[in-house]
Amino acid sequence: MKYKDKPAEKSSGKVHLVITLVVLCGLSFYLGGTFCRDEKNKQSTQQLTKTVDKKTLPLQIKPVAFPECGPDYQDYTPCTDPTRWKKYSYRRLSFMERHCPPAFERKECLVPPPDGYRIPIKWPKSKDECWYRNVPYDWINKQKSNQHWLKKEGEKFIFPGGGTMFPDGVGKYVDLMENLIPGMKDGTVRTAIDTGCGVASWGGDLLHRGILTVSLAPRDNHEAQVQFALERGIPAILGIISTQRLPFPSNSFDMAHCSRCLIPWTEFGGIYLVEVHRILRPGGFWVLSGPPVNYESHWKGWNTTMEEQKSNYDKLNELLTSMCFKLYRKKDDIAVWQKQSDLNCYKKLASPDRYPPRCDDDGTEPDSAWYTPIRPCVVAAHLKYKKLALESLPKWPERLRTAPERVSYVHRGSNAGFKRDDEEWKARIQRYRKLLPALGTDKIRNVMDMNTLYGGFAAALIDSPLWVMNVVSSKSENTLPVVYDRGLIGTYHDWCEAFSTYPRTYDLLHVDGLFTAESQRCEMKSVLLEMDRILRPNGYSIIRESSSSIDAIAGIAKGMRWGCRKEDTQQEKLLVCQKKLWFSSKKPPGSR
Repeated sequence: MKYKDKPAEKSSGKVHLVITLVVLCGLSFYLGGTFCRDEKNKQSTQQLTKTVDKKTLPLQIKPVAFPECGPDYQDYTPCTDPTRWKKYSYRRLSFMERHCPPAFERKECLVPPPDGYRIPIKWPKSKDECWYRNVPYDWINKQKSNQHWLKKEGEKFIFPGGGTMFPDGVGKYVDLMENLIPGMKDGTVRTAIDTGCGVASWGGDLLHRGILTVSLAPRDNHEAQVQFALERGIPAILGIISTQRLPFPSNSFDMAHCSRCLIPWTEFGGIYLVEVHRILRPGGFWVLSGPPVNYESHWKGWNTTMEEQKSNYDKLNELLTSMCFKLYRKKDDIAVWQKQSDLNCYKKLASPDRYPPRCDDDGTEPDSAWYTPIRPCVVAAHLKYKKLALESLPKWPERLRTAPERVSYVHRGSNAGFKRDDEEWKARIQRYRKLLPALGTDKIRNVMDMNTLYGGFAAALIDSPLWVMNVVSSKSENTLPVVYDRGLIGTYHDWCEAFSTYPRTYDLLHVDGLFTAESQRCEMKSVLLEMDRILRPNGYSIIRESSSSIDAIAGIAKGMRWGCRKEDTQQEKLLVCQKKLWFSSKKPPGSR
């Protein structure tokens, strides 16, 4: 029996072994399938994550290197390019307005400095001299030598402070103007615009008198007026009063000036004066010297007759009166008109027989000024504004820290928000000074805040030897009127396009969330290349952005030959960069 039982035990063991193997195989199959599914799901999840990341974080960090532009691009201004003028109308010189190239024609290259370029002379010495090789235009010295605009001495251009209407020097000219407008001396007048600015001698002289001036002139083939102004450290921008509104808010400048700028003020129904009226604050002053002012003394030198010039002056005065200006004072070569604050005058413009008429409320905002046609009508200040007129504003410098009336008409704007923004920028500037010791010294003069809110960055630097161009995006909330109301200057702009200035005109560019705000519209690479174009060699950029944006910007900046470092403080993430000085390896046309 025992021998018979042994085979049975052996058979039973085999069965158990088979069952065990089957169970193990099944379990292995199950676990293997689960493992494979998990791996597959993991890969799918990773792929999905990558897809989501691409949608939410479009900034890709890729090695990039940009070629040099040719030497003939050293003064390239993409949206005011003389080589493209023949494509546009000559009516009212509209070809000199902004006409940006389409995306497929944009240059993705680094603009070189002129051969022999040197780091600009420091302020305030730069007000009186600059390096010739930085702005190498001999012809302007020859054409304007008798008017003492500038003269070439050795390796420098010297600026004696002369002008067509002030051969004895701009200082005496402005002294006379101050006698006519006492508000220029007591802080009442703070902001000004100079149309047809020459080399910006008038705006330069006003700086030490506490008046901040935007010098405006068009790009042309030769003069480079705006380039001279910025090389000297004087605020300036490319522009022309033509068919489009200037990129400034309504009711903003305290004073407007034209010294023999040859603008035909009474032609085309007075359309140019309509635009001056729009940007000038109620109670503000419009100053004119040159034809037809003082025609009794100068008509012979103007190749005309006294009768013709008298008729021109009478037409001008009549037109200004019809637009609610009144003759304020007149002496020698200077005439001053004041834009009236009295609303009764503007009520009369509603009469059907008045020209120019008062603008109706058809939806075109008075502050709409980015590619907005000039309307042949007079913009009247809205009744809701009680403290818009010049005489209603605090005098400078109290004006800088006082919350303007117009801040309450900004979406979510308030006096408390204005004060909070002001205090935040005071603290940030303290941190900036530690990270960039050059800030506040003579190494930095021309500064741009590329996307300001209320001008808090500029206000916090008000005691430094610099000036700030405050830029408000044409696509964002309109806060530029607040900037002007507090006595600062700025402009509207769309950073998907080139800025209205020459290359190498700013020492510091400040960016606060611009790339995040415009990530859906503007290509990061294009904005950074534009920053490189307008930044001076050895100039700086301070960029406040998210971590992902900072990394992407740093990658592109390296390809632009910038040296950058990340600063991650408890309060913010910054990228501090410096543009290197380099010279073109390409030979200029005609050279061997």
